[in-house]
Amino acid sequence: DMPGMTMVFQVKDPAMLDKVKAGDKVRFKAEKSNGAIVVTDLQPSLAAGAAHAQTATKPADAPMAMDNKKAMAAPAGDVTEAEVRKVDMENKKITLKHGDIKNLDMPGMTMVFQVKDPAMLDKVKAGDKVRFKAEKSNGAIVVTDLQPSK
Repeated sequence: DMPGMTMVFQVKDPAMLDKVKAGDKVRFKAEKSNGAIVVTDLQPSLAAGAAHAQTATKPADAPMAMDNKKAMAAPAGDVTEAEVRKVDMENKKITLKHGDIKNLDMPGMTMVFQVKDPAMLDKVKAGDKVRFKAEKSNGAIVVTDLQPSK
């Protein structure tokens, strides 16, 4: 249940990346594995409108090319401005329309995040402006601090 967006993904088999290059249209399958979304199949797109095909571009800084050690070593102190789009108390997730997350080398977009502490969700609602910190944890991007903007 994920809206269209530009997003960094892990890949199950790095050899899949040999078949594509930045700017290619692709079809891919992804599944949730240990809290992360992992691309399990990646093919160059042959039929642009194939039924049920998800299409994405692979930017040069996609996870395959991104140095994950760099992301893990980045300072966790970077704060990002965002707008809350949805609060999912049941699944302990929040959808944020955010600016660039500098410590993760991630461009601004709207995306669903896990939260480190579900109690953070009690402080916000859809439409609120917030400031947050996020880190990569066990292959997922997790909001570690969430504060209403003043």
